[in-house]
Amino acid sequence: MYPLNRFTLRITLFQRITHTILIVVPLTLVPLLALSNEDPCAQTGIVTGNQTMLDLWYTQNGGPCYIWVHDANNLTINPGDTLIIYRDNICMTNYCPKNLTYEGYLALDADHDCMIRILPECILADM
Repeated sequence: MYPLNRFTLRITLFQRITHTILIVVPLTLVPLLALSNEDPCAQTGIVTGNQTMLDLWYTQNGGPCYIWVHDANNLTINPGDTLIIYRDNICMTNYCPKNLTYEGYLALDADHDCMIRILPECILADM
């Protein structure tokens, strides 16, 4: 009888551990998966830094042309925004061949700190 009781105890312990894992793992993973789909920068926007060593100009959402001084992290892009960067002060010559929207900048933000930098030759990188 003794080996049977020990075997039964092992099965019961195994069942409890299995049930615990089947309950705890989904309860932990579901909220984490839900968080991964959220936009971490939706409230604050994405801060973009001009690290090109050039003073550039930009228009945001088709607005007026503004100067963007080099080594400045002062441009914030919010959801729905489009940023066009220019080489000249009359906003006619594009600096970047592809004008990204907020979603494009968000995709480049690998560490989710809501900061992107523009390097020479319009190389966009995470900050």
